[in-house]
Amino acid sequence: MIRPWIVGFKTTLGHMFKKPISVNYPDEKVPMFPKWRGKQVLMRDENGLEKCVACGLCAVACPADAIYLEPAENDGSVMAGPRYARTYQIHKTRCIFCGYCEEACPVSAIFMGKDYELAVYSKDDFVWDKEDLLVPVPGQAQAPAARK
Repeated sequence: MIRPWIVGFKTTLGHMFKKPISVNYPDEKVPMFPKWRGKQVLMRDENGLEKCVACGLCAVACPADAIYLEPAENDGSVMAGPRYARTYQIHKTRCIFCGYCEEACPVSAIFMGKDYELAVYSKDDFVWDKEDLLVPVPGQAQAPAARK
């Protein structure tokens, strides 16, 4: 009966004088692993135009049916190709962060980022639209005119 108490006390004392491994979260961030799959982002080309050609392969490849996409014809102001995604939504309550959407995209328009702070206060904020997912326009490129 005394032996387990001594072993437990020795373990406690051994850990008591070690350097703590905790992180002060809001001030310090834990570095992510190289293969971490976080929040998806929609990429832009070198001219600042959207890369997505609205082929729908990402929506087909998604096993959780989390991606909704509406294609539309393009006049050259939004994207360089013949079509673009008028509506692009990802439902984060369904997404399982598998990365199949990234692998299925033929033009590398969707990319799994490193962001892991995905908490929201409202259930409506779990649906991310194209505006939430698009990478900001680079400083030297002009933002294309928004179409409705």
